[in-house]
Amino acid sequence: MKNIQIALLCLLASLSAHAQFGDDPVLNLQTEDKRLLNWGYFLGFNSYDFQFEYENDLGQDILVDTSFGFNVGLIGELRINEFLDARFEPGLLYSQRILGFPGFTSEQDAIREVRSTYIRFPLLLKVSTKRFRNWKPYVIGGVYASLNLGAKEDSLDDNSSGEFRMKKNVTGYELGFGSDFYTEYFKFSPSIRGVFALTDELVPDDDPNSPWTGNINGMRTRGIFINLVFE
Repeated sequence: MKNIQIALLCLLASLSAHAQFGDDPVLNLQTEDKRLLNWGYFLGFNSYDFQFEYENDLGQDILVDTSFGFNVGLIGELRINEFLDARFEPGLLYSQRILGFPGFTSEQDAIREVRSTYIRFPLLLKVSTKRFRNWKPYVIGGVYASLNLGAKEDSLDDNSSGEFRMKKNVTGYELGFGSDFYTEYFKFSPSIRGVFALTDELVPDDDPNSPWTGNINGMRTRGIFINLVFE
């Protein structure tokens, strides 16, 4: 994930340098930011993790093996003024995490695969600087609600039967930064964002002394997004 972040930062630097100091001084899409409403779509990648809170410190944490997922969605933007925009970014997100629980000798008991498909509804505020030729940096942040279609919250089975359960409804917030680049035909806006769930997503096992969930006081998603926006 670190390599992808470095690559995106290099891309941002390269595009901004070209937009600011390129040979072509023509301003692209000069009326793009003057419209009250803007529409677009985004594609991207995510790396989701979990943050655990424990009842007691037993000296062994639950291990989380993360992998890359993907994001896709639509964008609706309401212009407030020259520097502020309100954005609604409904989207679909897929992620996969593998949990390793300590204290087991059998891989069947120790490993749980968590596949999640989230339908997300973020409401965000985008704060931009003044436009410099064909680029404009910004920071973005806000809150979101999401529905986890792979949660298995209503399953009658739990970890004793190999089923790891999570709650369907999740709320949280996200913060990030990026830049708008004005090309001849469209506006391209790559960004990096941190995502932080506020909701405890764990559905504990039926046994309060479960070796899987008995010592977990809370489990919340933490993640990084790389989104490529086209407007």
